[in-house]
Amino acid sequence: MKLKYRTVWISDVHLGTRGCKDEYLLDFLRHIECERLYLVGDIIDFWKLKSGVYWPRLHNEIVRTVMAMAARGTRVIYIPGNHDEIFRGYIGTVFNGIEIHASAVHETATGRRLLVLHGDEFDGVVCSSRWLAVLGSGAYDFLIEVNRWFNHVRRILGFPYWSMSAYIKHKVKNAVNFIFDFERALIHEAYEQNLNGVICGHIHHATIRTAEHGTLYGNCGDWVESCTALAESHAGTLSVIRWLEESTQLLEDLALETRPDHGRLAPTN
Repeated sequence: MKLKYRTVWISDVHLGTRGCKDEYLLDFLRHIECERLYLVGDIIDFWKLKSGVYWPRLHNEIVRTVMAMAARGTRVIYIPGNHDEIFRGYIGTVFNGIEIHASAVHETATGRRLLVLHGDEFDGVVCSSRWLAVLGSGAYDFLIEVNRWFNHVRRILGFPYWSMSAYIKHKVKNAVNFIFDFERALIHEAYEQNLNGVICGHIHHATIRTAEHGTLYGNCGDWVESCTALAESHAGTLSVIRWLEESTQLLEDLALETRPDHGRLAPTN
């Protein structure tokens, strides 16, 4: 029993780090079926792997699961980001059924044409000050590690998961301004290319919204904090999937829809 989509986009998985929510991602991948799967950058964190190898069994299982999806007929498109930029040297190649592209244009079932790219090209810090970006990545990793232990205590006390870094990011004025400027730059790029919208990753902030000129902006979020993906239904509707909060309800709804007696009227006396 699987959730069926026309297209799924995921980004910022950061395999190779302790912050990766590997169990949730594996659970998500095992419960979906789609015609196209876009891996929108930072799937493997080579920046972190340079400082020490961390690669548990579940990370291998995630890679195997994606390859198995490709073998079963899902078109898998990998668009490298800044943390896995090593794959940008292999643009245009296919590895175990996985296509590697610098960017892509996706056409939805309703005919909308969407630019798909990671988005680090539009991040001034990454483009102009690589050392600052690496330093910031290290600080972010530290915050994620603190957040992991913090949530371990919350779980013992019976409280739900809470993202400290997401809270800080959305409360600090400069971070909010950065997100706004980043989104505006991506929206402008899609408009300049005469496309209907853009789907990206990079800033770990999942959303779908319609911006100026009717241009669609979508961000996949991440699998370090929010465990989110974007999905397109077979009718062409786009949505954010928040797996941590929604998985139980989505699977319960699917089970109800696939029951043999679904849609039948209850017997009357």
